[in-house]
Amino acid sequence: MKLVTRAVKGTHDLFGDEIRFQRKILRNARQWLESAGAFELATPVFEFTEVFQRGVGQTTDIVQKEMYTFSDRAGRSITLRPEGTAGVIRAFIEHGMKVMPQPVRIWYAGPMFRAERPQKGRQRQFHQVGYEIIGSDSYVADAEAILLSYKILESLGLRQMRLRIGSVGDSQDRMKYNEYLNSVLTPHFDDLSTDSQRRLVSNPLRILDSKAPQDIALLQELDVKPLLEFMGEKSRKHFESVKKALEDLGIAYTIDSRIVRGLDYYAHTAWEIHHELLGSQSALGGGGRYDTLVETLGGAPSPGVGWALGLERVTLAMQAEGLSPDAASRPLIYIFPLAAEFAEKALLAAQSFWPQVSAQYSLSAKKPAKGLREAEKRGAKYAGIIGQDEAASEAITIKNLHTKEQKLLSLKDAAALLKGENNEAH
Repeated sequence: MKLVTRAVKGTHDLFGDEIRFQRKILRNARQWLESAGAFELATPVFEFTEVFQRGVGQTTDIVQKEMYTFSDRAGRSITLRPEGTAGVIRAFIEHGMKVMPQPVRIWYAGPMFRAERPQKGRQRQFHQVGYEIIGSDSYVADAEAILLSYKILESLGLRQMRLRIGSVGDSQDRMKYNEYLNSVLTPHFDDLSTDSQRRLVSNPLRILDSKAPQDIALLQELDVKPLLEFMGEKSRKHFESVKKALEDLGIAYTIDSRIVRGLDYYAHTAWEIHHELLGSQSALGGGGRYDTLVETLGGAPSPGVGWALGLERVTLAMQAEGLSPDAASRPLIYIFPLAAEFAEKALLAAQSFWPQVSAQYSLSAKKPAKGLREAEKRGAKYAGIIGQDEAASEAITIKNLHTKEQKLLSLKDAAALLKGENNEAH
């Protein structure tokens, strides 16, 4: 039988620098978001399919083409989550978070799943960190969400970013705009891609999100007006207020009238953050306002706004700018026995230092010179030696690999020394 030795296409194993980059991103995100009052929510990686059909939108590419959907043993339709917001809103409703002090600030992180063509920075299993403010329709909440998404990236050291903002107005604005798109594009129906022909009937606005070259060319040729020109007074005031708030906060932006995002639940503000060194796949993340999503999923009216950042994309941006991940884990001490019968004593010594001190040990006997080289190779500051005398007296010989100073200590005294030094270092 042929062994399965490769990960499924579009997935990959995380380790080394890549997982350390993601750890650094998540640590920064947690610090910023929890300082702003958010609590962490971990939703299941799969939901009833209806959560995404109703939440994300039946006419989106995500629902129509990209979801991993299957039937469970009871015949119920289950889907691996393609994005985070719909599941967060389902949890908000299910757990009665409407009675909590409003607005409710939630952050989440974890894997998402979309059946799309794998490419650099875009996988079938990918990872996101996201933030939601639920229970406010204030433009200030939009500004807060944008500010935090930008500041998290900036705090990682990223500089070559561009914030693009737009608005998709309210339901009345979109109705007027869809009527306009229908009138302009219907005479050119045969020139549209198959997907956009379908969208023209179901949701013309989605055509603006098309990546098909023929659709992009047709929109440019017809000089299709942006949705911004169809917004009513309320939507215009909201958008102008968000822009002014960003200016007051010192966040630079450019207006992108084509931003509609890939999800049907957005209303009013929508934005994306791009990185200049990533080429065509430059979006690090984005978000927007969703004023009716809670109602759509069966809850009481609760307007909200949120965003998600792709950890893989942010990692690529950090690498492009020459930034470093979290440092690799190095032991403070590496312990080795001089004879095989002392291996258990080496474990005894190591566990006396855990968990306050990172201590590694060898399961096999090593001569002093080889053991010291191994300790240096692992990046340890100290080497711990267990020989006949040490094993007999519950002691350890510790050698500072920098100063070459060496001393015999009881395990208790050695633990006190290393734990004290570890505390000073932190």
